[in-house]
Amino acid sequence: MDTKPFDIITEADARVLPPGTTVRLARDGHVTPLADDTLRARRITVLRDDGVPSGAAANLAPPAEIRRLVIGSDHTGVALKRRLVDWCRARGLAVIDTGVSDGTPVDYPDVAAAVARPVARGEAEAGIVIDGAGLGSAIAANKVRGIRAAMCATPTLARYAREHNGANVLALGATLLSPDEAVAIVETFLSTCMKEARYIARLAKVKRLEEAGH
Repeated sequence: MDTKPFDIITEADARVLPPGTTVRLARDGHVTPLADDTLRARRITVLRDDGVPSGAAANLAPPAEIRRLVIGSDHTGVALKRRLVDWCRARGLAVIDTGVSDGTPVDYPDVAAAVARPVARGEAEAGIVIDGAGLGSAIAANKVRGIRAAMCATPTLARYAREHNGANVLALGATLLSPDEAVAIVETFLSTCMKEARYIARLAKVKRLEEAGH
């Protein structure tokens, strides 16, 4: 990252900055509209010195307020899914319920995709996917561009997943957690937001890895 903050970033500045880099903007600094478009096109992340992300970086952190989420499970997580759907709706959240509702066998990648794609399209702020251990669903969900899925077995991991890693999909293992344990994890996940600029800057590097594809 450039150690000298910009007071203003113009289009001329944006065109000579190396693509894919991260630069700092002074606390009261300004990015011109044309420069903002060029920065986005060149995948340049701008972080303000007051800790507030600017430009393309502002879109990397998951929404701080979750109002609508997708919850899905395979056949091993039906009971847990039902508990979580009821819990979330009782708190005023809009829930898209996907995956099986009985013991019909289904492959976890299909359910993970059904949860991850609406989140990636912006139709929901977050997703929860459940299978036996949560590991397979996390792997599958992370194959969808724009998704950062984390398997969390404790509230502490859920907090780190959101605050440090910007996770937008939570994967749970139905065979590893009691309903009360799962609720505590979900509550932490939904109530934690990502705010620190240094963490968002790291997401920019994650995004570049995703875009490189190798």
